[in-house]
Amino acid sequence: MHRWSQLFIPTLREAPADAEVASHRMLVRAGYVRQLAAGIYSYLFLGQRSMLRIIDVVRDEMNKIGQEFLLPTLHPRELWESSGRWSVMGDNMFRLKDRGGRDLCLGMTHEEVMTEIARKELRSYKQLPQIWYQIQTKFRDEQRPKSGLIRVRQFIMKDAYSFDIDQAGLDASYQKHYEVYRRIFDRCGLKYAVVEADSGAMGGSQSQEFMVMTDAGEDMVASCEKCGYAANLEKASSQLPPAEDLPGDGKPEEVHTPGMRTIDEVAKFLGVSPTQKIKTLALMQLEDDPKNPGQKKTRAVIVLLRGDHSLNEAKLSGALGGKEFRPMHPEEIERTFMAPAGYLGPVNVPAYSGAEMGSSTQRLILESLPLLFADNALQGRKNLISGANKENYHLRNITPGRDFHPTEWVDLRNAAAGEGLPKCESPLVVGKAMEIGHIFKLGYKYSKSMGATVLDKDGKEVAPIMGSYGIGVERILAAAIEQSNDADGFCLARSIAPFDVVVTPTNVSDANLLRTAEEIAAKLEASGLHVLLDDRDERPGVKFKDADLVGIPWRINVGKKVTEGKVEVVSRSTRKSEDANISDIESHLKQLMQS
Repeated sequence: MHRWSQLFIPTLREAPADAEVASHRMLVRAGYVRQLAAGIYSYLFLGQRSMLRIIDVVRDEMNKIGQEFLLPTLHPRELWESSGRWSVMGDNMFRLKDRGGRDLCLGMTHEEVMTEIARKELRSYKQLPQIWYQIQTKFRDEQRPKSGLIRVRQFIMKDAYSFDIDQAGLDASYQKHYEVYRRIFDRCGLKYAVVEADSGAMGGSQSQEFMVMTDAGEDMVASCEKCGYAANLEKASSQLPPAEDLPGDGKPEEVHTPGMRTIDEVAKFLGVSPTQKIKTLALMQLEDDPKNPGQKKTRAVIVLLRGDHSLNEAKLSGALGGKEFRPMHPEEIERTFMAPAGYLGPVNVPAYSGAEMGSSTQRLILESLPLLFADNALQGRKNLISGANKENYHLRNITPGRDFHPTEWVDLRNAAAGEGLPKCESPLVVGKAMEIGHIFKLGYKYSKSMGATVLDKDGKEVAPIMGSYGIGVERILAAAIEQSNDADGFCLARSIAPFDVVVTPTNVSDANLLRTAEEIAAKLEASGLHVLLDDRDERPGVKFKDADLVGIPWRINVGKKVTEGKVEVVSRSTRKSEDANISDIESHLKQLMQS
């Protein structure tokens, strides 16, 4: 039997000054965690019990579809280089050297390690499909750790990987994870949404995030309750109302705009709306130079948006095939546009048109031309205004498709609240959310780059197709607290709370009350419940406050009504209390729990 008097549960009445979100405040106050360094936390007794119960839920569901592994945290550089991600991960990866000078890293995810096992061990399509998972510590060198367990540098993740012979197999493995994830988050008592998402550095064709709506979140989610649409803002699309074009049908003409550089300045000076302007962004694509290892080669990228729109960097990254990009330096702007920043535009700027590459000479010429991406919101517009690539001048009467030809029309803008949804006429709702799980269809990104193959039915070597599926264990705990806290503490679902019930004798100096409380605790524990007996010699108010603080969903107060054969049962989530007979307290409490 767990007795509070013998446990280390250092509750606090005041939250730490640096705690920005509710879950951070409550986890520290309830004695679940203590910070060791920025983004690094120790899990104390209650925190570890809760984490283990979350892991039990995750493991129970994952064992229905997969096999549990445990992989190394320490990875050799060569493994990550074989997938091309050693450089892509940049400063987010913890790197170190061993005593022999060999480069190593701390694993932030395990696609490479799992693919290495598959490459060495899987030989035939008959061994597929495979779903392998682990629950293990990961490391990420966050630049700005914050919000308690939400943004940390060391964390526990359930990561799973699927290997299938074809797309149909991947679809089936992906669907299995989708269903398992829903069961996991349902059992953890979370209210969540499944949203379309960007795959980012993971790569792949399709991905979905499991998100909890909370102001503590760092993601923005666009959604609609009417049609069920939900997408991370990095992926969200919307329909725009028609924008008014300026009158006229002439060719582009210069207009003097002395000192006017910004969209708003030019719009106000010319008496037009920002919706009638073209915003020109000057960027540089970066990729590894195969001829010069360790060096980057660059290519100019010009992005055109409507004047009142902002660039969605994740969408641009997708258009660039996942390649990195950065703003152009002043000298690069001058070289590309022959003009200073503030007066840039697409007219008369040579750009790659998507033409087929023939000879090696033609290929070199075409590959040196800038890529010109135009947002879909500009398609069909006419008589717009852009920079003239000449200091203190802009151009009127710019018509896309006539006066310039994009390399590609792409959805590049951030969708905004109030815009129309793709599936219905309801306005888009945008709110903050926290990611708790993410599933990816990786495709062949890792199996092909790392040379993993199996023999198909015809005896031909083919690469297996892969999926990747992650859950943040700490984030389940943080999300649960964000969704169910008040001024006095929080309440966790029974499945993930450190204890199901706390039995609280109001006066431990009364031998009858203490004995009765011990008997009730022992009886409930024998029935399979996780029970904490608060046998501290404290005032009832102190005990009640601590019980409310630490997230235990039920409390049984053993007080004066013991003489009538009754105790008080209190629900932490509703604050409702009712009397129950001591003789049938077990069945009474379990009935309440089920309801």
